Amino acid sequence: MKLHTINTGFFKLDGGAMFGVVPKAIWQKTNPADANNMCTWAMRSLLIEDGNQLTLIDTGIGDKQDDKFFSHFYLHGDDSIGKSLNNLGFSKADITDVFLTHLHFDHVGGAIIRNGENFITAFNNANYWSNEKHWQWAVEPNAREKASFLKENIIPIQESGQLKFVEESEDILWRENVNISFAYGHTDAMMLPKISYKGRTIVYVADLLPSVGHLPLPYVMAYDMFPLKTLTEKQLFLEEAVEKNYILFLEHDPINECCTLQRTEKGIRVAETFKLSDL
Repeated sequence: MKLHTINTGFFKLDGGAMFGVVPKAIWQKTNPADANNMCTWAMRSLLIEDGNQLTLIDTGIGDKQDDKFFSHFYLHGDDSIGKSLNNLGFSKADITDVFLTHLHFDHVGGAIIRNGENFITAFNNANYWSNEKHWQWAVEPNAREKASFLKENIIPIQESGQLKFVEESEDILWRENVNISFAYGHTDAMMLPKISYKGRTIVYVADLLPSVGHLPLPYVMAYDMFPLKTLTEKQLFLEEAVEKNYILFLEHDPINECCTLQRTEKGIRVAETFKLSDL
């Protein structure tokens, strides 16, 4: 098995929304904002190369939306899924599985492309993996979360016949060397892959921990549907991560790809940061 970082570009989100009740005077020390209070975030996917299987975890925001949509998010950087795959000697047609931690637009947008007036899957040879509970949550969204679940990102997956569901169960073995945990605070039934790799466990933490700046327990996004649930899940996960010496793969941290954790007088904090390729 080999793991590869797939960079899909950067975007900006409001710093206050990303840090919830934490004052700007505190969070801007780790994530400085621009004049519009917007902070830069990565959209970092992960590719699992395992024999004949090529599994892509999350797909970034994509490029099919109109200029008005993208104007809200200030996309920048030279990376894309296609370019990152090509740099590794792969193409979109080589992907056998697309694993979607959840269906918010910055995680699933690159899974679908525009074909004239229609929307089709970007990875035509792949199975697309979600879970039934989150899928239903996304196709019948609440008013607060509706703007994150775009029909053009979701419905074409089902129409393609490529949609598969992971069984919802605690720390379920999805396939050899990959277990799945579930989290319910950010959105209902978000999936967190745990990958056994070179004698370590790498956890793709998705939006449970967007960045190293979110490690302190009160640093919970205003985007989270159930912030007190996130608080509990985050505390339990951090304790487990320290105890078992997990490596965290950070999807949104603009600088750090991976980190390990340690206990300090202030709580659980970063021990080391490094690139996945350094393992």
